[in-house]
Formats: sequence, C-alpha cells, structure tokens
Amino acid sequence: MSGQQERARRTRAAIVESAAVEFARSGYTAASLNQILERSNATKGAMYFHFGSKEDLARAVMRDAMIRYKQTTDRWLARTDLEPLEILHGIVDEIGLRFQLEAVLRAEYRLIVEPDFYADVQSGAASGWGQVGNVLAERAKERGDLRPDVDVAKFTRVLGAALAGQRYMSDLLARPEDIRELFEETLEMIVEASATPQWWANFKRCGWQDSAHEEDLR
Repeated sequence: MSGQQERARRTRAAIVESAAVEFARSGYTAASLNQILERSNATKGAMYFHFGSKEDLARAVMRDAMIRYKQTTDRWLARTDLEPLEILHGIVDEIGLRFQLEAVLRAEYRLIVEPDFYADVQSGAASGWGQVGNVLAERAKERGDLRPDVDVAKFTRVLGAALAGQRYMSDLLARPEDIRELFEETLEMIVEASATPQWWANFKRCGWQDSAHEEDLR
C-alpha cells in the first residue's frame, strides 16, 4: 500500500470512529457533521471523498459493528474446548465488553432504531445473531444441556430481546460500565429456565469456565 493510500485509509477510519462517538452520544438525527469533522481532524472534502452523505457514514459505522460482531462469534465458535452454552456465554460477554469499550457498538445500537436502517438491521447483526444463537442452542439441546421440550427458536428470540432491553436500560441509566454484568445476569436467568437440572446444578458448582478479555479485541 502506498503512503497516499495509507493516509486515505487512516483518514477514513478516523472519520468512522468519530462518527461512531457522535452517533452513540446524539443519535442519528441530532448528530453533527461539524462535530464529527472536528473530532476526526478531517476536512469536509475528505469526508465527502469517502462518504456521499450522513446516511452513508452511518451505514459505514454499522458495517464496522457487523465486522466486530462477526469477529466475536468466529473467535468463540472456534473454541473446541468449550461446550455450547459456554461458547454462548463467551459471545454474550465479549459483546458486553465491546459495548463498554467501543463507540462503534454503542452507535450501532442507536442507529438500529432508525426506520431508514431497518433493512440493514434485518440483514446484519440481528440475522447473524439469530443463526449463531440457534446453532448453539440446538447443540446444547442435543447434548442434553437444555431440556427436550425447549423451543430453540424461542430461546434465541427471548435471549436476543432481553439483551437488547438491557442495552437500553444501561443507556437510559447512563451506566454502560454495568452492561457485562447485566448481560450475564440475563443469560443466566434464561438458561436457568431452559437447562436440565443436571447442567444447572453443575453450573452452580463451577460457574462459567471462561470470559472475554480486553487483549482479544486488539
């Protein structure tokens, strides 16, 4: 990559990161392009070279979030040493950690409630999360970790909705630092209602076997 290409790449990345901070703080409609430019130290010309509009910029932030979600799910799905519900916990925990540390995920959360981006949401993280959650819940059921009568699709839907609600509450209460604890609490309540007595008794003795680490995100 030439020096000019590298500078362009860095400028684009700085604009996306700055936009994420602004969208996370103000939402889409109230977000200020001037604030985005000031924070990124980019010119208006540079921004419009990379993005045709504010909407294009918002979609770039959402695509960045999708990449990070996929990095998370891919890393935990590759863990052959963990059972399915442990992998699910790792994914949920790492998303909570990213939500604490990364403006891109907090921005994506603010953007997905905008009608202009509904189609993007349905084809992005929501769809990917549903597939991964269903796969892991199905594996857990086959192993005998979830009860035979558990509806896997319902399990995934309820978990996804509950996690979204916890994200909303942490934002409403201005306590994003609590999101990992809230996510873990949510997962444990839903798993307790769905797991076999044997699995739950073992979990109460041993707890979760692993969790997300900040160095993994780098």
